[in-house]
Amino acid sequence: MVFRRMLRAFGVGGPSVETELVDPHCRPGGVLEGTVQVTGGDHPVDVEYVAIGLITRVEVASGDSEYESDQEFHRQRLTGSFRLDPGRRHEVPFRFEVPWETPITELYGQRLNGMTMGLSTELEVARAVDKSDLDAVAVHPLPAQERILEALLRLGFRFSRADVERGRVYGVEQRLPFYQEIEFYPPAAYASGINQLELTFLPTPERLQVVLEVDRRGGLFTEGQDGFGRFDVDYATVEDVDWATELDGWLRRSAQRRGWAG
Repeated sequence: MVFRRMLRAFGVGGPSVETELVDPHCRPGGVLEGTVQVTGGDHPVDVEYVAIGLITRVEVASGDSEYESDQEFHRQRLTGSFRLDPGRRHEVPFRFEVPWETPITELYGQRLNGMTMGLSTELEVARAVDKSDLDAVAVHPLPAQERILEALLRLGFRFSRADVERGRVYGVEQRLPFYQEIEFYPPAAYASGINQLELTFLPTPERLQVVLEVDRRGGLFTEGQDGFGRFDVDYATVEDVDWATELDGWLRRSAQRRGWAG
């Protein structure tokens, strides 16, 4: 499968760039492979560099307001400077490593509502930079992530939406300046005490860090509360655990500590 995007750089007569991804599907910690082909225009130019970058949309809290911003979070320069003569082609193969903490965008073949992810190609000529539109990239969950997501679905939780928020999660190993939250509606068994469940994955090469946040309903004379929990998943033994039972136990213990009996 070849995925292509053409960028016409610097107006009519300038160089053009074509990016080809062998496959736009990947997983956190995996790779994207492809080729960038730069073709000369009507006149010779000195190309300073060709680079590619992975970009996602991030929610940023600023005071009492929030806004969205496209953020490049991993970048790879593919070339140094070179001379590009009219009509000549300069082909650059690449192998782009996807960071372990890259947010997932796909689940069971469906795009997660709220997620944007893409690869941008950048070309600099004479200190003028031209960037391509995003080549859509589909990031699928790791097997360990799939096991946790499947367990929540078995418990009756329904996917609501996902987003990426700028900031840091307390108490975990984190390299990127943002984290993904995947939000779920609770099933009837938990609905009397839970408004929403938020799930955050922070994978590393050694383990999967999982953070759960429960948004609890308030009673007639009480305010709602948030409850947090975190645990690590060992990639080697993930299949040996009944994660639906484990998550159900955590949710019920957490709720009982705060006075809700489901």
